[in-house]
Amino acid sequence: MSESADPFPGLSALLRRALGDLLAQDARSLLEMCADDIVFEFPFSPPGGPVTLKGKSALEAYLPAVATLITIETMSLGRVIVSDRGDAAVMEFSCKGYANQTGARYDQDYVSVLDLKDGLITRYRDYWNPLVVLSAMSGAHDAGKAQSEGAPHAG
Repeated sequence: MSESADPFPGLSALLRRALGDLLAQDARSLLEMCADDIVFEFPFSPPGGPVTLKGKSALEAYLPAVATLITIETMSLGRVIVSDRGDAAVMEFSCKGYANQTGARYDQDYVSVLDLKDGLITRYRDYWNPLVVLSAMSGAHDAGKAQSEGAPHAG
């Protein structure tokens, strides 16, 4: 993986706060917190948008595209539920931001389900409201196409 800047430092900080010692201590960015074979899923992706990203390299290619579409101003952690074995967690959180192209608000609520192994995230299912994405991206002719180029839902 390249040593590029973290495109979503707010999400990385939120994950560290939420998961603490469940994550490898040296992992600072979202990419560093993910296993090489991470499966990142977007079950509510609008038509034409990505539903699954497989592998850290796919996620690494995807995140900068999202960062060009959306600016995240703040992220707030609601609650975290961790399994007894520490190998899974559910997080509720929200963000406030805006779409760079349209200026429309991107204020989103998320529920994310994570599987963990050896201090790394192996599976990340990101549940969010697709209507918020479509509204924020309303300046694009095809919101699904805009999302497939990097949707503003990865936090």
